[in-house]
Amino acid sequence: MAQSNQPSVSQLIERAQAGDADCRDRLFELCRNYLNFVARSQVESWLRVKVDASDLVQQTLLEAHRDFQRFDGATEKEWLGWLRKILSHNAADFVRHYKQTAKRRAGREVRFRDPADSLAPGAPEPAAPGPTPSQELAQMDTELRVASALSELPEDYQEVIVLRNLQRLPFNEVAERMGRSRPAVQMLWMRAIRKLQEVIGPA
Repeated sequence: MAQSNQPSVSQLIERAQAGDADCRDRLFELCRNYLNFVARSQVESWLRVKVDASDLVQQTLLEAHRDFQRFDGATEKEWLGWLRKILSHNAADFVRHYKQTAKRRAGREVRFRDPADSLAPGAPEPAAPGPTPSQELAQMDTELRVASALSELPEDYQEVIVLRNLQRLPFNEVAERMGRSRPAVQMLWMRAIRKLQEVIGPA
């Protein structure tokens, strides 16, 4: 992904806080792919089923738009942390609603891990051993660049990276989730990582 002379996230934040509506819209649009992958890594992990995270992302962006004046940070790290906090609280509500709905469905059981087990009141991210999903992205490159690159990959590449790198699942479980053999999933994952690196390109 070639770098351009577009404003940095920090510059967009500064201009948006000064009242530039165009920069504010661009700032939010830049984060949509990022929030989508963070939402998928959180909600799908908790529910143990594949869900559409788009509603969760949309709700998060609407609330962030509404409360933008409350954001007093200035850096990309602070901005993404603020968005993740909003998303995590919405995700907890989403999972609770899903749990209640699933209980009403006669004769159907849905396995899930309640976020209350890992998300303390007010905590910005679910507690888990090892790096958080956002840290996993940051270790590869800047979070927004990786999320943008991920969104350009085929769906099966996206899924194997989400399961393996963001949810940190063992290959055996990734294979079960995707309905493939472990060797096939490992090969798919290696191809997906190579493709992701190609799309990201040099820093």
